[in-house]
Amino acid sequence: MRKITIDAADMRILSAVQQHGQLSKTRLSELVNLSPTPCWIRFNRLKEAGLIRGYHADISLDKIVDVSKVIVTVSLKGHQKSAFERFEAYIRQVDEIIECMATGGGMDYVLKVVTPSLFAFQQVMDRLLSEELGIERYMTYIATKDIKSTQPKLSCLMAESEN
Repeated sequence: MRKITIDAADMRILSAVQQHGQLSKTRLSELVNLSPTPCWIRFNRLKEAGLIRGYHADISLDKIVDVSKVIVTVSLKGHQKSAFERFEAYIRQVDEIIECMATGGGMDYVLKVVTPSLFAFQQVMDRLLSEELGIERYMTYIATKDIKSTQPKLSCLMAESEN
C-alpha cells in the first residue's frame, strides 16, 4: 500500500482530530497553530486522501447497560484465500463482532464480541458455527474489566518510522 507523505502541520491536524473529534475550522486552526484557511485546505486534503475515516464518540456503555465482552480466537480448517474471504465477509455482517484481526501464528483471527449477555454471545457463536464457515476450533476469553482502550498516539508512531 502506498504511504501518503505528511508534514508536521498535517500531523498536528490529524492529532487534533483524533483527540477532539469533529472540530470547527476556527477551533482546529487554533489547536494546530495555523491560520484558518490554510489549515482547512490541509484538513480537506487529508480527508480526501482517506486519512480521516470518520468521527466517533467514545460512549461509556457500562453507564447505560450491562454487556458481556468476549475475546474469541478462531482457527480455520482450510487456509485457501477463498476460505479467508468467506469467513471475513460473514464477520463484517455480524453487528455483535466489533473487532476482527487476522493474525499470524497459532490462530487465524482474534474477534472482540459485545453482547447483552453470555446467552446472547452463545447465540452469536452458534450462528457462526451453523454457517459452515470452516471454523476448526475457537477459544473464548470472558473480559472481566476494561483496563485500557485508546487509539495509538500518532506522534509516537511517526517518530518510530523516522528512525
